[in-house]
Amino acid sequence: MSTTAATTITTPRLETRPARPCVVIRNRVTMAQLPTDLPPLHGELARWLGARGLAPSGPPFFRYAVIDMDDLMTIDVGFPVAKAVEGDGRVLADTIAAGSYLVAIYHGHPQGLMRATGEFLDWAGAHGIVWDKQPEGRGEAWRSRIEWYLDDNRPDMNTWDTELAFLTR
Repeated sequence: MSTTAATTITTPRLETRPARPCVVIRNRVTMAQLPTDLPPLHGELARWLGARGLAPSGPPFFRYAVIDMDDLMTIDVGFPVAKAVEGDGRVLADTIAAGSYLVAIYHGHPQGLMRATGEFLDWAGAHGIVWDKQPEGRGEAWRSRIEWYLDDNRPDMNTWDTELAFLTR
């Protein structure tokens, strides 16, 4: 894969990443609720950090903990932080797992992420990539499957870059 008119996702690459502290708001939503219920939580989380004199140390993310496309999914809305902090019940202190990630950049409106993720997963399957996940109910529990919103402050969502970073075994 490459970034051309025919596709909007870069060729995936393996990358070793260290563990990173983060803060998240954990959610259980359906696929239909995802685009309306989750994005406003980044603002809530940024205000929570600001009220404590803290700032994110990187871009906002969604971490897909449990995926069941036909039922409820568990998705963390979060930000990385420079050092571990204490949560308060609604906001959880957590860590993004260290390890080998398959990474690619999707360029375009977030509505295209499902298709781009499908291309990413297909590429991984064709190249023998094994994910760090396990069955959970009718879905899959992923140790770390993240969408990093690199340009979520741009008004034209068609110009956004989103990094897909999924932990491998």
